[in-house]
Amino acid sequence: MYDEGKNGICKDPFPFETDVQVQLIGKDCRSPLENVWSGNGMMFVMEKVQLISLYTMSQNPNMTHLNISKTVVLPPLWVRCDSSDPQHTCWLGAEPLRTGDKIAGMKFHMVTCNADKTCFANLEELKKAHKIRHHSSTVTTKGFAQYELFRTTSLEDTLIESESNIYVDIAWNTVDKILQIPPLTSAATLNTILAPGDPRSPVYQLHRELQFLLVLSEGLKTGISDWPEPVEAKTAVELVRELLDEGQCDTPEEDSSIKSFFKERGDLDFAEQLWCTMRKSVTSYQDLVECFTLISLECGKIQPWIHQGSSSLLSKLIQQSYRGTMEAVSLTGVTPIKMLLELGLDKMKKDYVSCFIDYFIDTSVDLQEQVHRVQKLHHMLEIVVSCRLLLKFKHENLFPLTQSCIKYYKENPLNEKHVFQLPVRPTLVSGIYQNDQPQIWRVEISSGHGQKEVKTVWQICVTCPAEHMTSSSLGNSEERMYFITMANCSQVSFT
Repeated sequence: MYDEGKNGICKDPFPFETDVQVQLIGKDCRSPLENVWSGNGMMFVMEKVQLISLYTMSQNPNMTHLNISKTVVLPPLWVRCDSSDPQHTCWLGAEPLRTGDKIAGMKFHMVTCNADKTCFANLEELKKAHKIRHHSSTVTTKGFAQYELFRTTSLEDTLIESESNIYVDIAWNTVDKILQIPPLTSAATLNTILAPGDPRSPVYQLHRELQFLLVLSEGLKTGISDWPEPVEAKTAVELVRELLDEGQCDTPEEDSSIKSFFKERGDLDFAEQLWCTMRKSVTSYQDLVECFTLISLECGKIQPWIHQGSSSLLSKLIQQSYRGTMEAVSLTGVTPIKMLLELGLDKMKKDYVSCFIDYFIDTSVDLQEQVHRVQKLHHMLEIVVSCRLLLKFKHENLFPLTQSCIKYYKENPLNEKHVFQLPVRPTLVSGIYQNDQPQIWRVEISSGHGQKEVKTVWQICVTCPAEHMTSSSLGNSEERMYFITMANCSQVSFT
């Protein structure tokens, strides 16, 4: 199983004998122990405590009676427990200790978790217990706290579920007391997860614009368009005729959808205004044909203004009309959809261009890839605008965040659940976290060095850190409960 896992073959739980399942967690996968164990790389996870002794024997080179020709150093083994014992044990672990390519011993882990309201540990007592358990004369302490700076809540009377969260991880050396507020000399990392589409977002109108763009893109691929409900009372043809008659119209306020952070664009050309008009009123393929037919008949007379360098087919046709000629285009098949899609891409790229450039506005790739990159741009915009408005970040703080987003999206596909991380000075967010309770607070007490290092971890958090356990298994209460986790270890030498 381990050999298959190294080759990336084994993913699902593996049946062992008749009643045990073993799962190999790859080094690139999310660890179920990320809150209680700092190790990385592969690990075995199972639910059979008795296998720890067999696992330990298989790693002990002194067990010659087992006739193992060559001991293979296996990944650490972690066993899920149901917390039915008095200590409420949720994990037991065994981790081989190496000296070169040989196994020198084994480190055993025990993780317990209890739900409580007020009964917290005393730091000095924790340090004393660690010294007694490990015969240590001195210990060092490290602190960690996670504060939630912003989380959107689900909207009432809607089916919208929020997945947006901005939180900060803070780490420091030398802990003074349990639940100590992190000092301003700590190291802090801002974490941002933001799902676009919240109607309360200042760039929600741009999100709606993007959704219509995606409708057209899908229609171009499949030949079937699921047209959204119109926003305007008048028909698309009526609105386009008004636009042609007026020649220039005021841009509706909601279309300056990034005005709350970027400069409001006041230079929308005819093609961009046409996009703004049609995206709110088009309800069918026939609407597209009639609108573009009307434009082809009238443009030669009014010669509307178009931005230099616009890449859409309609923009190029209008620019041709300046010279008295205009190429005839057959408005059949996917051509009308493609023409409107190009208008939207042109307009939305210019909306973003003041901050995000080059790779994201490249027109040499196909239309589907251009749409995909515009989606990335919108996600980046949501993140930057949210940090600007909610956390009051200034340009010098937003710039590295923007660069981090750009770097990620130049190398990866769209991922609205990705956690964007940015090292920040604690003073930047201290006004928020110093007056709030942490989501997670942890102290790590350690002694020894290298492989002889041993740790005691005490952690309190507002959510259960063991995913395989439920709150009810740790105690029922209608009051707010805190989950207190303790992680201890011990070592056995094979030499």
